[in-house]
Amino acid sequence: MMDHQKSISNRPEDEARRLLNGFKTLLMSTVSAEGVPDASYSPFVRMEDDYFYVYVSGLSRHTSNLEATGVVSLLFVEDERNANQLFARRRLSFDCRVKLILRDSAKWKDVMENFSRKFRDVIDVIQPLGDFKLFCITPKSGVYVRGFGQAYRFTGATLENFQHIDSVK
Repeated sequence: MMDHQKSISNRPEDEARRLLNGFKTLLMSTVSAEGVPDASYSPFVRMEDDYFYVYVSGLSRHTSNLEATGVVSLLFVEDERNANQLFARRRLSFDCRVKLILRDSAKWKDVMENFSRKFRDVIDVIQPLGDFKLFCITPKSGVYVRGFGQAYRFTGATLENFQHIDSVK
């Protein structure tokens, strides 16, 4: 029984979920309508739907980019201090669609309650600021890399249909 549990915990899907669960912020890559790239980060919450939600200032470039294009790439990467090999850090990336959540909606209130529980007092300060916007980020597909020759494609927000990448395409 113990060997079976151990083998389940070493599946790439389980490892990817454990990696993801260790983060409070996400790295995001956006692009403007003119094609200018931007790398940034944001604190996030995940809800029962397994989507990511970010509450970001309208004064930032990434917010303008999210509104203009409706797409974002997310990255979660193992801390350098914990990596056995810097060239093969464990990492999880998602290709996503983005949707603005309207401030007066029930969904906005629900998500902001989760932000409040997770990030406490800072949310009380920034929640009323009119320039901040709430976005729902819906993962469509992604890649999990757990080492050299150990890359896996997957689909969906719940990391489904893991497939080993065994050739360069």
